[in-house]
Amino acid sequence: MAAHLSRGNGRSKRHGRRAKPMSDINVTPMVDVMLVLLIIFMVTAPLLTVGVQVDLPKTSASIIKGQDEPLAITVNAEGEVYLQETAIELAGLLPRLNAITGNNPDVRIFVRGDAKVNYGRVMEVMGTINAAGYRKVALVTQPLKKRSKPKTSKRR
Repeated sequence: MAAHLSRGNGRSKRHGRRAKPMSDINVTPMVDVMLVLLIIFMVTAPLLTVGVQVDLPKTSASIIKGQDEPLAITVNAEGEVYLQETAIELAGLLPRLNAITGNNPDVRIFVRGDAKVNYGRVMEVMGTINAAGYRKVALVTQPLKKRSKPKTSKRR
């Protein structure tokens, strides 16, 4: 019976003190959450680069290189104009461009036109941008797939 009384309720009875609460931060759950968020952002980031889906024409033009991120103006197959991912009327394009760029004519602007859209509609958009004084305007296309040369057999 004496052994039963000495156990008590399982708490330490040294000097009548309770156990101190642990003051260390457990970082394992935080690291787990951060790794999950990192994976989610790595998967979704490439999907966020271009919001308007267009079928770009294919050309053999070289890739334009630059340090800054260009503005993208897209004309979809129905002829609708988008500034980045926002639909906009052609008349409202210049005020929005001026507000975004701060009237800087050296900002790079990429015009993406669907392969099925009327050529005149893309030129109308480019003409509007050019008339506003923007000098670095480029058309975006997809690269052509390189064709392999047919093998010729030599006869003797």
